[in-house]
Amino acid sequence: MNKSGLLNIGFGNFVVSNRVIAIVNPSSSPMRRLREDARQGARLIDATQGRKTRSIIVSDSNHVILSAIQAETIGQRFSDEGDDE
Repeated sequence: MNKSGLLNIGFGNFVVSNRVIAIVNPSSSPMRRLREDARQGARLIDATQGRKTRSIIVSDSNHVILSAIQAETIGQRFSDEGDDE
């Protein structure tokens, strides 16, 4: 893992990588409900910078983070970070 333990989720936004539980595609109905539940519970973090949501990141603190970067791309960055050890 890199020294900072940060995962780039696009547009200068980062999350602490060891707090990430899941990186998912936002298109399914359960993921839309997850997003809405997080919004109502004040646990939603929108890091899309006004762009279309292309992935949803779930943290161990039950926060839901929206990103405009594809889930596959973030997943690749996450796995590449683990290879840096």
